[in-house]
Amino acid sequence: MKISKNPVESFINNSSSGSIFLLLFTLIALVWANSPWKEAYHSLWQEDFSIGFTEADFVITHPLYLWVNDGLMTIFFFYVGLEIKREILAGELTTLRKASMPIFAALGGILVPIGIFFLFVLVTNQDRGATGWGIPMATDIAFSLGILHLLGKRVPLGLKIFLTAFAIIDDIGAILVIAFFYSSDIQLNYLFIALGILAVLGALAYYKFHSKYLLLISGIAVWILFSESGVHPTIAGVLLAMVIPSARSERLDNFLGKVENSLDTFKETEEPDLVLSDEQQEAVDDINVITDRVQSPMQQLENGLSGWVSIVIMPVFALANAGITFDAESFNQPLLLIQIGVAMVVGKVCGISLGSILAYKAGIAHLPKGIKIKDIVSLSFLGGVGFTMSLFIGELAFRENDLLSASKIGILFGTVIAGVSGYFILRYRLRQKSDPKS
Repeated sequence: MKISKNPVESFINNSSSGSIFLLLFTLIALVWANSPWKEAYHSLWQEDFSIGFTEADFVITHPLYLWVNDGLMTIFFFYVGLEIKREILAGELTTLRKASMPIFAALGGILVPIGIFFLFVLVTNQDRGATGWGIPMATDIAFSLGILHLLGKRVPLGLKIFLTAFAIIDDIGAILVIAFFYSSDIQLNYLFIALGILAVLGALAYYKFHSKYLLLISGIAVWILFSESGVHPTIAGVLLAMVIPSARSERLDNFLGKVENSLDTFKETEEPDLVLSDEQQEAVDDINVITDRVQSPMQQLENGLSGWVSIVIMPVFALANAGITFDAESFNQPLLLIQIGVAMVVGKVCGISLGSILAYKAGIAHLPKGIKIKDIVSLSFLGGVGFTMSLFIGELAFRENDLLSASKIGILFGTVIAGVSGYFILRYRLRQKSDPKS
């Protein structure tokens, strides 16, 4: 199997394959929630689950779906934070020249859908669902890249990289919105303690010190403190990612020399029948140690978490949140459903296209190599695929009222319309590009 050496291509491939599991568990949730066992589905996620120490009178009790949305998704946000940090340090966001086009596309893709959402509120004079304004601004990296992957090798790498960079910037916007607008009753004492722990971790990272055990203990403490502070605990995951050391502790030239010395041990040692000799085992251990040290902690964690995020965390989130029971009550807010769907699709297409065109015409941004404005406009439809982050924001906005089901249906319809139309429009555009006469 050929392994891509380009970290951007590797990330794209991981996200594309993860979309299969995300889609599968979404379908399972929908079928389960509309089957004769739908009550079992809903009661499962409402079941209380406790973690803590009863002897110390320290117990945290939440429904199971909150452990998924506030707990498991913190790991997802930690992974997103690592992606953002990598792209800023060594990816598509390292320079303003490289990042300018995705930045303006993302800004348009955030502001225009929000504007359309509030326009609906203003025109219809229905402000009951106004708290869901953040729902249409998000783009799902896994689903959008998965759809792009279906189009095969005809898709230029520049277009994939643009979508990835745009979606990551879009995630930054969603994270800021969650932190500032979907957090409430801020308790500054807890928040300052959490920030103090993060500052200590940041100082240790500056001196290239990293301990997985310290990170785990500190991460749990920061998560609890953020939960108590009123700031959504998933933000703790992003901030933890920012204080992970990004420098390797072993130079590449030293790495090559030490590996070669260890490999020489194998050549000089007689091959055993069943087990390695003591010298060979020591050489293997040395290679393992030096291999760990030549990778930065940031890269190690991102690579280690990629499979868990794609195959476990996001599918479990979909299983817990995508189970919409389609009955009369679910459609009791048709206006909100339409509002979300239109803002997701029309808002993203207009916003991404307008932001990109204005930046290009003004000379602020440059198009990726081999990409034209028509390609960006075609790709903009996939920006409306906002499944995971949109569901997450919808759950924050409507957790305690009867609008949650309607918002989920709007998100589902918007995602399907954006995904299907984006696939066929891009397919037509790619055929145009492959035709020499076009």
